[in-house]
Amino acid sequence: MYLSYLLLVIITVILGITLLIFLLLRSLKLIQDSIINVLTNNAEILNKRVDKLTDDTDKHLKEISGQVEKRLFEGFEKTTTIFTDVVKRLALIDQAQKKITELSNNVVDLQAILADKRSRGVFGEVQLTALIRNIMPEQHFSFQHTLSNGKRADCILLLPEPTGNVVIDAKFPLESYRRLADTKLSETEKHLVEQQFRTDIRKHLQDIANKYIIPGETSDGAMMFIPAEAVFAEIHAHYPDLVENSHKLRVWMVSPTTMMAVLTTARAVLKDAATRKQVHIIQEHLNYLSQDFDRFQKRMDDLARHINQAHTDVEQVHKSSKKISSRFNKIEAVELPKGKNIDFLED
Repeated sequence: MYLSYLLLVIITVILGITLLIFLLLRSLKLIQDSIINVLTNNAEILNKRVDKLTDDTDKHLKEISGQVEKRLFEGFEKTTTIFTDVVKRLALIDQAQKKITELSNNVVDLQAILADKRSRGVFGEVQLTALIRNIMPEQHFSFQHTLSNGKRADCILLLPEPTGNVVIDAKFPLESYRRLADTKLSETEKHLVEQQFRTDIRKHLQDIANKYIIPGETSDGAMMFIPAEAVFAEIHAHYPDLVENSHKLRVWMVSPTTMMAVLTTARAVLKDAATRKQVHIIQEHLNYLSQDFDRFQKRMDDLARHINQAHTDVEQVHKSSKKISSRFNKIEAVELPKGKNIDFLED
């Protein structure tokens, strides 16, 4: 009886243990199935997100590549435009330089004027015309010029301010000087001729001042051309009162030699004025060049900033790629965190 009861107990225990083992195995199976389902679901979700991230990354990279290519093209196009404009402005500067060179080449050699063996009997307008045409540019003088008061000047020099237009009179009264040079004259006759010479010169100086000095139209002085060096020397040597009177009237007496010096100086003034004008043009175009280079620098800075932004975006994409690779490695090693939720990549 006792053995039967003991056998029954043993059988019951064995059945209980068997049932417990069965239940444990079933629980383990359920846990394993649950883990497999979780892993499968997570793998599918991860694969979808990886595919989405890959697509987004490819799309973003294509957009970045397109923007960079577009901006690079625009930048190079603008750079080409700037350098084309620079070449044009350098061409303008070269033209201005050529004009300055032409002005320098047009200066007449003083020796050529001094070597002129024109007959000493050709006085007045003919000699003055030869001097002026040999030295002055055509656009800066005028013969037989009519003034606002109706008087006609033998020649007028058209000079820039502050000098202004200068009238030259070539109708010098040579008759008195020729009589003065007559050696057959008595002392009384010579004295009378000298007085007449002085009177003629004084009157001619006054006439020039009255006719050819017009405020607002001509310079405040005029020139009386004496066509013979001997006459010029005679006046300065023996008639100081005439020289003083000419200074008061602001009528400057000039001989062929001094006229040549005056015209050479006037030519230098014209050249200087033209040079200043050309330098102003050069300076203006250099200012344009400076502005063009400033715009070029700004556009290069913008292009560099866009390239840096593209570089930053590529680095962010690279970080995301490394995180994805790390997650795949953990999944392959079945490194699932215990008792914690699995972190997924943010959308």
